[in-house]
Amino acid sequence: MLDVNFFNSIRIELASPDKIREWSWGEVRKPETINYRTLKPEREGLFCEKIFGPTRDWECHCGKYKRVRYKGIVCDKCGVEVTRQKVRRERMGHIELAAPVSHIWYFKGIPSRMGLILDMSPRALEHVLYFVSYIITDPGETPMMEKQILTESEHREAREKYGQNFRAGMGAEAVKRLLERIDLDELGGELRDELRHVSGQRRVRAIRRLEVVEAFRKSYNRPEWMVLDVIPVIPPELRPMVQLDGGRFATSDLNDLYRRVINRNNRLKRLLDLGAPDIIVRNEKRMLQEAVDALIDNGRRGRPVTGPGNRPLKSLSDMLKGKQGRFRQNLLGKRVDYSGRSVIVVGPKLKFHQCGLPKEMALELFKPFVMEQLVKGGLAHNIKSARRMLERVKPEVWDVLEDVIKEHPVLLNRAPTLHRLGIQAFEPVLVEGRAIQIHPLVCTAYNADFDGDQMAVHVPLSAEAQAEARLLMLSVHNVLNPKDGTPVVTPTLDMVLGSYYLTVADTASPDGQLRAFGSTEEAMMAYELGHLRLHERIWVRVNGRRLRTTVGRVIFNDQLPEDLRDLESERVVNRRVLGDIVAECYRRHGMAVTARMLDGVKDLGFKYATKAGTTISIKDVVIPQAKAAILQEADEQVEEITQHFNTGLITGEERYERITSVWSRAKDKVTRELMTALTGFNPVFMMVDSGAKGNVAQITQLGGLRGLITDPSGKIMELPIRANFREGLTVLEYFTSTHGARKGLADTALRTADSGYLTRRLVDVAQDVVVREIECRTTMGIEVEAIAEGKEIIETLPERIVGRVALDDIVSSSDDQGLGGQVLVSAGQEISREAADAIVEAGITAVTIRSVLTCQSRYGVCANCYGRNLATGQMVGIGEAVGIIAAQSIGEPGTQLTMRTFHTGGVAGEDITLGLPRVEELFEARKPKGQAIMAEVTGLVHFTENRGRRELHVFGEDGEVQVCPIPFGARVKVGEGQQVEIGQELTEGSVNPHDLLRVKGPRGVQVYLLQEVQ
Repeated sequence: MLDVNFFNSIRIELASPDKIREWSWGEVRKPETINYRTLKPEREGLFCEKIFGPTRDWECHCGKYKRVRYKGIVCDKCGVEVTRQKVRRERMGHIELAAPVSHIWYFKGIPSRMGLILDMSPRALEHVLYFVSYIITDPGETPMMEKQILTESEHREAREKYGQNFRAGMGAEAVKRLLERIDLDELGGELRDELRHVSGQRRVRAIRRLEVVEAFRKSYNRPEWMVLDVIPVIPPELRPMVQLDGGRFATSDLNDLYRRVINRNNRLKRLLDLGAPDIIVRNEKRMLQEAVDALIDNGRRGRPVTGPGNRPLKSLSDMLKGKQGRFRQNLLGKRVDYSGRSVIVVGPKLKFHQCGLPKEMALELFKPFVMEQLVKGGLAHNIKSARRMLERVKPEVWDVLEDVIKEHPVLLNRAPTLHRLGIQAFEPVLVEGRAIQIHPLVCTAYNADFDGDQMAVHVPLSAEAQAEARLLMLSVHNVLNPKDGTPVVTPTLDMVLGSYYLTVADTASPDGQLRAFGSTEEAMMAYELGHLRLHERIWVRVNGRRLRTTVGRVIFNDQLPEDLRDLESERVVNRRVLGDIVAECYRRHGMAVTARMLDGVKDLGFKYATKAGTTISIKDVVIPQAKAAILQEADEQVEEITQHFNTGLITGEERYERITSVWSRAKDKVTRELMTALTGFNPVFMMVDSGAKGNVAQITQLGGLRGLITDPSGKIMELPIRANFREGLTVLEYFTSTHGARKGLADTALRTADSGYLTRRLVDVAQDVVVREIECRTTMGIEVEAIAEGKEIIETLPERIVGRVALDDIVSSSDDQGLGGQVLVSAGQEISREAADAIVEAGITAVTIRSVLTCQSRYGVCANCYGRNLATGQMVGIGEAVGIIAAQSIGEPGTQLTMRTFHTGGVAGEDITLGLPRVEELFEARKPKGQAIMAEVTGLVHFTENRGRRELHVFGEDGEVQVCPIPFGARVKVGEGQQVEIGQELTEGSVNPHDLLRVKGPRGVQVYLLQEVQ
């Protein structure tokens, strides 16, 4: 047999009966497994030593030959070859079937391959295979057709009428006869001819049949092999039987399924030898067919065969498929040695490239390295004594461990690994205790917090693995997010609060009264001696210039590289500013400087957040004075709207919409009042303003009002919650607000699973997309411009073109003197941030760039069409798995997306899908929920009434007219006489991608999908 350890790829194909017999070492004739008295395998049974090999190394069944010197001898008494026991993992057997049976994968799969090649419906085929109907295999001289289905009574009548002039059969035997007659070349030719003449459903069917025929031809498989005459029996070690403590046996489900097949097969042989009546034989054949179905794929047809406790037995297919199957559980991912897991805690004193590893864990993980070092250093004579030293934890072991872990990175992984930043390398530092310490700045990448999260540690063993971990996976190389190139290590929480506190200025004293200092050192000395406050504005002389600043800003800027320092600016360093500083530092100075700066900012942040002593007390939540007046005004407006409704001036729908908008406006007013009331050094305001924690919406709930909430169906309730958390909710308000809270929790749980599944499917389709070459020499590209939705710009032009390669020269328009414009970017050149700014300044609004959508590489994509690798800020290199990066970049935020389909303004029938389901809808190219009407011609809009229904007409420029009835409740987005473009949405909702493909072609759909997913 083949050497199972060395192969490059794997494919599943049909095995011919001869192939199965060739694999086999003997026929399994009996259903017995082992003799319960001697505990030895039964002869010719499912564990037979003669077929599968000896159960003990170098020992035959009867004990005549024992010892390795008899290697290779076949015992003349019991017929067992003297060899190693491990051959029982690779030797197969077979069962010769008394009647052919169909293979359930090919008959019951979707589409049914057997049905397609025979051109029969799966239903009819099932009736034939399971002995319900007859099928005509040879019509002879009769007017009947080949493959015609006859019921029992019709068959009887036909026999009386035509006698033996035709041949009909039942079961897999008849189907096999039909399959044997198929000439694949001839059938392929017929189907190709048919394709030229037919259309619609018949054409689709012909294409599907041709696909199957071609697959058979190219793989040199024969259709009749889909019907089995002989069944392979897998090696016994792969379906083991083990004795439990109580003397009972536990066995693999496969043994039960094989036993059923053998029992029924033997019974059928006996019945055939006895010449039993046809009806009994047919029933036995059907039972054999069902037994083989259950063995191959239990539960695919009918009720599954169950074991004790009504548990469905695991068939051969179940062993392979799904998350617990052979591929995903054992082949694509395995449990590995040299790994451990523990709870994580913060390590504020660590450097950016370090992690704290508990001593006992490190000792266990680095055991072989420590033992080697003990022997090399002469502390132990041999491996055995080194192991003893380790077990007794001698003091010298710790010194050796310290040496071993230097320069030896470890990998830290946190589940779920949603994107490639979920596993990074660090240099370990030994720490006391039993918790792994991680650097606070890598939490964002792992999406980790310290409320009990756990992380796994893996040790790269070989020199190559260590080099890869150091050069590619070290946390220092993972500063940018692969999905958009923004820094993922921006300081958060306390670090932001500390930086914010440092750079806030107390503006109480006017410029004239500020104290002046000759240098920053002098100012620092005054601060340390207590003569100067941290936020007090002062004049300081720096490099011969007189600057107005504060001591806090001096301290903060001290951590930044020279060219990024800014003492004068009045801007306060909040989370966004910190992010900009990190990005700019990385762009100008690269990795090492950024890591040093981040560590400096981290230490400062922690120190001054502690000094600030910012805490929230209930008194810090200020309730705005004007709240009562605003609510009263809203009440009056609601009263007025209700009166209008009662007198019939407005409909119930309008009343509902107006009331909800009144309360939304009232809430906005209260929020504005609240934010003016909170100022300066109010801790709540500082936390929100700095971006350390919380947002305006949460503060509104604390000090303003909770406002409108949704009911379980997602509809907005008219009754707002007037109280805030500081005042406290009434019992009714508390219970009305539980709906939303509970729905939020349920959604989160569901969302995570859905998102993981979406990522898996995306990775599945995109995993082959790898950068294979530098240049594909295409002359095509795509034109891009800023993405806008209404008035709001979602993505600016520079954001879209930076890091992409220009297709043609980008030239500024000619100046007033009529001189030609200058070339801003040459064709084939990467567009830098500076060039992008110059393009915008030159007034250019659209640029043609190279794109993976137009790349002409035969396999994968080329580097120039892809552009910059956002994770490094450099052009992408050959071998980069860009498909997987793309899949993870959509899947990872997917977990954070909301999964709510909510009603816009509460109009019924206007359910617009958002968040994750919308992304899935786009990738599956399904007909969207809440479908919009789309303009199919370019022209002018005109509205008409037809039998009480409103209609929208688009008069095309070439005289073509598109007529669309407007569905009830749809909101029209265009006005009378407006000019619309082909593919434009005329009503609110989402366009059906298939319609868009019809009118705008593949390019239009690509642009639409890109914009929608973003």
